Parts: sequence; structure tokens; C-alpha cells
Amino acid sequence: MMINENLTTPVTASCDVLVCGGGFAGIAAALSAARQGKSVILLEKSFMLGGLGTAGLVTIYLPLCDGCGRQVSFGIAEELLRLSISLGAEDRYPDNWLDSDDPSRRTAQDKRFQVQYNAQLFAILAEQLLVQNGVRILYGTYAVGVSKGEDRIEAVIVENKSGRQAIKLHSVVDATGDCDIAHFAGAPTENFKQGNVLAAWYYSVGQNGYKLNQVGAADIPEDQKTPGRQVQMLVPRRFTGLDGEEISEMTQLSHAATLNHLLKKREMDENALPVTMATTPQIRMSRRIVGEATLHDTQLHTFFEDSIGMVSDWRSRGPVYEVPFSTLYSAKVKNLITAGRCTSVTDSMWDIMRVIPCCAVTGEAAVTAAAMTDDFTKLNVAELQSVLQANGVILHERDL
Repeated sequence: MMINENLTTPVTASCDVLVCGGGFAGIAAALSAARQGKSVILLEKSFMLGGLGTAGLVTIYLPLCDGCGRQVSFGIAEELLRLSISLGAEDRYPDNWLDSDDPSRRTAQDKRFQVQYNAQLFAILAEQLLVQNGVRILYGTYAVGVSKGEDRIEAVIVENKSGRQAIKLHSVVDATGDCDIAHFAGAPTENFKQGNVLAAWYYSVGQNGYKLNQVGAADIPEDQKTPGRQVQMLVPRRFTGLDGEEISEMTQLSHAATLNHLLKKREMDENALPVTMATTPQIRMSRRIVGEATLHDTQLHTFFEDSIGMVSDWRSRGPVYEVPFSTLYSAKVKNLITAGRCTSVTDSMWDIMRVIPCCAVTGEAAVTAAAMTDDFTKLNVAELQSVLQANGVILHERDL
């Protein structure tokens, strides 16, 4: 059965750059655009910024370094790390990076340039930073479609408490995490084939103090894994993250796993209590764009002429990847660019690119480009690179 609707949608706002998604990629994007003097609207479906890194309680700002003493991610990626602990770190404080001028301490045997931060504090600090820079934030707002010409998005259709409305734009950054805008616009996309393992991270208090409980899918570097030990899945299935019924079921299973873990904890500590649980599904990878180029995990230490910054592999020490601008967009939709886990990578590379530093690096680059043009196929990449370099971004590994 189908219901035919004849809708007239009012245009209620316009902007130079529309950023869809308020995770770390969207925060970096909105901040960068505002600093370039552009009018910016940021859409966020929840009521806090940070996405999986706050509402999802994945509160580990993974490394800005290669693990061998070299920082590889700069610019807003580093600014947001420092912001996240400006009122105090929870754990993994990298004193060898933040409190020491001795490069010899920044080795594979010492702490990597990463930190564990408080989700609620970061969400508020990020919100204040964006507002101070003139970003207009629309919370509780879903992008549900686009109005499109032949090869351009003219407006994004959104829904929130005010109803259905449209926002006109010059350029749009898809930082939704699920590549929703690219999908609506008919840009080529691919789904994550393996699917997501159930997770149920939560914070608790008890005799051991305030603690992050990484229940289920956990981000564990290769050098910290127990040899021969298999990770036990909470349920024997995986989730696409792209179906409403499935996400609802996943959320309920996550809640049940949280309760079960807490009850077992209380067998040893009767005063253990949950403090907060994830308020967004802990989906790592779902859908991405198929860009003009696709980055492979085998392309470590590879020079790219159109690099917009570098990232490391959070799982192991040593690998460095330059990120080509051509992985951020498809020529099929000329004024759409992606950031974060929406960029064009292979499935094996996706697990590297989905984390916070990579989101911030691509978010800053994407919106810097969006502030320069509304046709990414014609962008002078050298000019984009000059702006990024002026903002402290190092583009190529040979320049470290």
C-alpha cells in the first residue's frame, strides 16, 4: 500500500554552507566555515554535539600521532583534542605530548597522542565554541530529502518540531555518518558489507570510582589484544545501521546488555550504579560515498598530490595515510562534499577512517573547500591546500 502526498515545503532559511551532522566531522566543518566568514547552519538530529563520541559514549580521542614519535594530524583535529580536556581529562592523559618538550619521550614505547575525555563537558564546550564563531545550530532536526537540479543540491528538506521545511544553500557537507545526503541526492554510495557488532558502553560509579564500561564492540589496538583470544559478541548477529526497525531492536538489545553487565558488577559491588548510557546506537560504519578516488588500507606512506591532511592507524603503530581530496566528493553532485566516515574508502580502510581525528581532518578540509566553491569538480586544489597549510595542517608525510 502506498500513500501519495502532495507537499508544499516552505523555505525557512538559507546559508552559504549547510553542515548535516553534528559529530566531530560536523563540528570541525562548521567551525572552519564560520572562521572563513561564511554563513553556516549545522543540523543535528539529537540534542548534543559529538555524535558517537558523546551521545554514543565512545569517549576516546584516538591518536593524532603515528605511535612512533611523530604527530600526523593537525589543525582543528588537535584543537578539538585540547578542547575536550580543557576542563580535565578522564584517562589516558598524554603528558609526554602535552606537558613535555622532549621529542625523545614521544616514542612507540611511550603514550600515544590520545586521551579519554568527558562526553557531556565536550558537548557543551563544542556548542559554545561554534556559537561564539557564529554557527547556527538546529537540534532535533533530521534531513529527510533534497531538492535537486540536474547535478546540484538546491536545498535540503528537514523536519523538526516546527514541521517540514527547506534550507537553501550554496554547498552542503554530508557529515551524517550514514551518508544520508549523498543517498538522497542520488550520488553513488556503498554500504558496509560486514555490518556492526552490538555494543553497550556505559558509565558507572562504585567502589572503583567513576568508570567507562566498554561492553561489546571495543576499540582495542592490535598491540593491546590478548594473543589467541577471540572477542565474544553480545549477540550472534550484525547490524547495518540503515533500517529503522533494526536500529530500534539494536538499541533495545544494547539496553539489555547494559543492565546485564551492571547486575553482574553488583554481585561484587552492591553499590554499583549506572551514571549514563549511550543515547545513540553505537554504529561504527554504515554507508559511504563512492568518490572520484577511493583510499585503500594498503596505501600507507603513499604520496598524493591532492592530499588534504594525514591520519594514522589507531590500531597499530607506524602507518600514516595521506587523504586525497578526491575521496571526499563525487562529480555526480557538484556542490556536495563528505566528511568523517562518509568518505570514499575500502571496507578495510573504513575502520581506520571512522575515528575522531580522521573525522576532524576531513571535516576541516571538506568545509574549507565548500567555503571556496560550490562546484568541487572545478576547485583549484592547490589553493585549498594553501588555506589548510595556513591553518596549521601538514599535508604530506615527507614534510613532517
